[in-house]
Amino acid sequence: QVSFCAHRLVLALVVRPCAVMAALDELAAPVVSPDEEERVNRIRAGFRINWMNMGDAATGRVLWQKDVWDNFAEYQEAEVSKEILACRQVSRELNFSSDELMNEFRLVQKLLFKGSLLEEWAFTFGFVIPGSTNTWQQTIDAAEESEMLPAELLSGNLVIESTFFEGNHKIAQSRVKLY
Repeated sequence: QVSFCAHRLVLALVVRPCAVMAALDELAAPVVSPDEEERVNRIRAGFRINWMNMGDAATGRVLWQKDVWDNFAEYQEAEVSKEILACRQVSRELNFSSDELMNEFRLVQKLLFKGSLLEEWAFTFGFVIPGSTNTWQQTIDAAEESEMLPAELLSGNLVIESTFFEGNHKIAQSRVKLY
């Protein structure tokens, strides 16, 4: 009977990976006290992305910038110069504000091509002072040129999904579709 259950789980993972993974995440989620839940809700309410840019890390040249950020939009769109594909390292600056203290602020960023995971990175900021505005810069090494997809194929098919956490608690998520 155990092997049957395991087999059904594997089948479910193949057929409905998102639903099963969400259920597994929910099972693995820590039990949260009412006080902790209230704290996390205050963090969510007081967290804002103010602006973001991306550019060539070697030269410091900004190739894309968005000064007004809609923190509640499911998707945002960005027209990014294909010059960014020629960069050996891409710099991203993110300016954010937080009304609340955070001890373990971090970001998981996924590149999704036509909905499938292409790459994933994790970044840790750490401590955030309450009532502060911060600029956080990350440098991302580019793939080898032979491994790059052409700009024409990426345009409209690539989404950058950035999920922000305080410890293991999801604070916010942003999805930017690139053209």
